[in-house]
Amino acid sequence: MTIDHDTFAGVYPAMTTPFAGDDRSRIDHDQLAADARRLEAAGVDGLVPVGSTGESATLTHDEHAAVVETVVGAVDVPVVAGAGSNSTREALDLSERAAEAGADALLHISPYYNKPEPAGQAEHYRTLADAVDLPQVVYNVPSRTGSNLDLDTVVDLATHPNVQGYKAASGDAGRISELIERTREETFDVLSGDDGMTLPMLSVGATGAISVVANVEPERTGELVRAALADEFDRARRLHHELGPLTRALFAETNPIPVKEAMELRGYGPAAVRPPLTRASEATRERLRDLLAELDRERDDAARADAPGGGA
Repeated sequence: MTIDHDTFAGVYPAMTTPFAGDDRSRIDHDQLAADARRLEAAGVDGLVPVGSTGESATLTHDEHAAVVETVVGAVDVPVVAGAGSNSTREALDLSERAAEAGADALLHISPYYNKPEPAGQAEHYRTLADAVDLPQVVYNVPSRTGSNLDLDTVVDLATHPNVQGYKAASGDAGRISELIERTREETFDVLSGDDGMTLPMLSVGATGAISVVANVEPERTGELVRAALADEFDRARRLHHELGPLTRALFAETNPIPVKEAMELRGYGPAAVRPPLTRASEATRERLRDLLAELDRERDDAARADAPGGGA
């Protein structure tokens, strides 16, 4: 599928990777494909496999490519494959293999642990953008990488024809707003990478979200984003607050531990995570059970109210 400017608009679930076997050594590709189809049927605008939520740090390069291939083969919406690494050479290999597997675009986390200076950040991203002719999304998530992408560097990268997006998960609304202001003339979209910040970011010009909560509530998340993009902020605020408790619960423990528990509770696949991650605490699981039941009740009540004679 060809990606044009503004394709990075809407909701892109950051997909989980389902594991099988007592040692979580195998990927359940049947469940992965079913999950991709479920999300597509719910109206999402694209899918993002093998990112942080997909436990990419514990996948081999062969597994990484296989996950991308499975998701691409299951759906017709664009697939934005995670392909980042703190090694430029490894990120290039992951990017090339994701492209060969059929990915429509790539998501590149900023180099973590080795924490390059701005010149190194720029060289890393330009190397990838020069080598692989696909739209690419720069991903800033200081809580995981230990460093913040330099703003001037990102503004400069936005002039590269293949660098077409930025996933923002820094929590710094002022910085995000400035980036949007300074890249308005470029083919460059800013996406929320923090579900709690999606509505504030949309209000200042972001075009969508790469979302964890959309794995569990794709319809509500999509409605929130579409409402905000249509300047229907009363409806968007209502949905933001409806999803707020679930969003906070999904990050009560390290992502993707809680979202996998929530998906299992909904019947969307196993909650198993690969070591060194562990299953969620019972308190988190019970909290998620209660929140999902409340969201289901709200949905059922709304459906009854909308049915003929429902408001009588």
